[in-house]
Amino acid sequence: MNQAPIQASVRPPDPIRVLLADDQTLVRAGFRSMLDDEDDIEVVGEASDGEQACALARQLRPDVVLMDIRMPVLDGLEATARITADPALEGVRVVILTTFDMDDYVYGALRAGASGFLVKDTEPMELLHGVRVVARGDALIAPAVTRRLIAEFAGRSKQPDPSPRLNALTEREREVMGLVGAGLSNDEIAQRLVLSPATAKTHVSRIMTKLDVRDRAQLVILAYESGMITPGWLA
Repeated sequence: MNQAPIQASVRPPDPIRVLLADDQTLVRAGFRSMLDDEDDIEVVGEASDGEQACALARQLRPDVVLMDIRMPVLDGLEATARITADPALEGVRVVILTTFDMDDYVYGALRAGASGFLVKDTEPMELLHGVRVVARGDALIAPAVTRRLIAEFAGRSKQPDPSPRLNALTEREREVMGLVGAGLSNDEIAQRLVLSPATAKTHVSRIMTKLDVRDRAQLVILAYESGMITPGWLA
């Protein structure tokens, strides 16, 4: 008598663990409602100020922190810098929550180590996509508004300062870095340079290793600050 094959159980992947940091209770409640409705995302904590956000990040080790900029006790900029500078929190990614009336804090937060930003009135699908993108180690830099604002703040922050670190890059890697700085995805870079997406991804990974940058967002910042590209470069 033939027995039915035993079906091996497949363990579902762990949900993306999110920490919310915003001093407005209603804002946190709105984000929690959207995120907790998803099977692959779990809100593990809420902070009402930057100091609390840092403490909870150390305690809970979330995958993603959604961080407001303007908070009491410790603002989101300093909280982001503390979290991203802590070796024990290397796997924690910070996404800045902001509004369209942007200021220099946003660029400062990206320089401090944030992996991108979302506007508070973003569509639910964009919020969910952003959390998933950052959780898998990418930077939230693809949307046109992000490219435009990074370019604006980078352009006014200071004069280009070519970094000696760039000397370690090959000509192809410099070309790829310029396209990353312009906000192109790996697939878009592959198409432009007639490469496979896997090759483009390998180039980006090697560049980040050589330049010792945390993620793709930091690569964008360095591309602008070094003068490698300028706002409107691909226009």
